[in-house]
Amino acid sequence: MDSHGSYVALSRHRDGVHLHYGRDDFANQDRLTRTLSRGRSKDMASDYERADPAQNYAERRGITFRERVAEIVRKVVPEKVRGMFDGLRPAADTVPGLDDARRPEREAPEQKVADDLEAPLRKARTDALKRHARAVDAIFDAQERDGKASREQVKELQEARKVFEGVRPYGSHDAEAAYKKNPELVREAAGGQVNRAIRALQLETELRTDPSRRADRFVERWQKLDQASKRQYQAGDMSGYRSTRAAMGDMAKSLQRDPQLESLLANRKRELGIGGSFGSGRRLGDELAFTHGIELGRGRSIGL
Repeated sequence: MDSHGSYVALSRHRDGVHLHYGRDDFANQDRLTRTLSRGRSKDMASDYERADPAQNYAERRGITFRERVAEIVRKVVPEKVRGMFDGLRPAADTVPGLDDARRPEREAPEQKVADDLEAPLRKARTDALKRHARAVDAIFDAQERDGKASREQVKELQEARKVFEGVRPYGSHDAEAAYKKNPELVREAAGGQVNRAIRALQLETELRTDPSRRADRFVERWQKLDQASKRQYQAGDMSGYRSTRAAMGDMAKSLQRDPQLESLLANRKRELGIGGSFGSGRRLGDELAFTHGIELGRGRSIGL
């Protein structure tokens, strides 16, 4: 989504238009606005030099690892340390046929410099993670006490998100996704114990960027919930049973907003408990709900 697509989508109505978005995709309206407002330049093949079109395309799009690292480091590294960049030899300047015996002597100092430069960046990310966790934890506490966060707490969360995004793109988004699944991580990270939070954040990043990994995670969670619901029913734990079935309904409904994941799961119906060799014509989320006899989402019964 970008400003070009948003303009087309939001300028075709005659009398009125309604815009709906999921808070599991956009934490707040500001995040939605930024996404719908971002500009993306349109490109033609003739816009790029013939020498190295792939590199020029990446640079036009801002996908330049060296420049990105330098930009981040300039924000977090003292002035006297920045001069270390001057000694870095770009990969493009390497000379083919250079004697291999000379390479370790030159590459070892460069590797040491790169490691030294990574240290401040790692510290900045850790500090941003802690600050963001403290902001989230404060809002959780406020919601538990009187159900509403103060204006100052909300402002601090927005600032913490901005700082986090500056040193790790999508950092706050992935962290909050991890906190939703395991709220205990918030208190740990806020208190300085960040190891588990970092691992959970990295997992959420993988799930966001690797569709096949997300499909595996969906199947794994669905099977666990299905087994748990059967145990709860047999044990007479109807409260737990209804809660688990509601979670399964939410998972099935979530596929309506994620056609990519739905497509990946189309060939894994048997693992999700959907039998039969012929398709019913339903969407996968509806098929899951129908086969398992659950409601789609929060109390909305499916239509047959």
